[in-house]
Amino acid sequence: MAERRIFYVPDVCQEMELPEEEAGHCIRVLRLKEGDGIVLSDGKGTFYDAVISSIDRKRCIVSVHGSECQAPLWRGRITLAFAPTKLMERNEWFIEKAVEIGVDRIVFLKTDHSERDVVKMDRVERIAIAAMKQSQKAFLPELVPMMPFRDFVSSCQCADRFIAHCEEGEKRHLADMVVPGNDVVTLIGPEGDFSPKEIDAALKNGFRPVSLGLSRLRTETAALVAVNIMNLANRL
Repeated sequence: MAERRIFYVPDVCQEMELPEEEAGHCIRVLRLKEGDGIVLSDGKGTFYDAVISSIDRKRCIVSVHGSECQAPLWRGRITLAFAPTKLMERNEWFIEKAVEIGVDRIVFLKTDHSERDVVKMDRVERIAIAAMKQSQKAFLPELVPMMPFRDFVSSCQCADRFIAHCEEGEKRHLADMVVPGNDVVTLIGPEGDFSPKEIDAALKNGFRPVSLGLSRLRTETAALVAVNIMNLANRL
């Protein structure tokens, strides 16, 4: 598929003004003009063919002439829940790459050993939107603000639930555990790992322990490896 100039517009109508940030990219970065064709993505699975009908230094008006639903890119619903690292740059790197690979939901967890208590969701969303557009997707993953670990594990309804922790014990590789087509979630802990009480709580709520290989991975690396494994297992 040829690369398309994609702009994120969550609420699309036939004649509309692009959101301020998207208009700025259109005007100042791409230097598009009246009559140029662009593609809008609503983040819910639909692309819209549009033409710039009016443009000036700050505003960009477009007319929508057609739409196309993007076919699913993988099976099932993929969720990654992790304890964000102290350095926000590493979390942002993970968000960008995970969206490019393909994930349905990313959950930020507050754990016993968490290094970070707050995540600025507006910044994270902007990174996810940019990655969605760059990777030519019409689906924007759901981003769930920081929530307590025990609240998440007790409420999770995914068919396949896994926890990647560093404690000793029998574990199969995640790649051997994912059932194609099933909704799946993998938990990734902070640099200090999940606490024994958290691991026990997860196991009691139906999460199964898994390995991501023999290497000891940073939090954001482990999270990305898990996303890649779940996505590959569910490829169409």
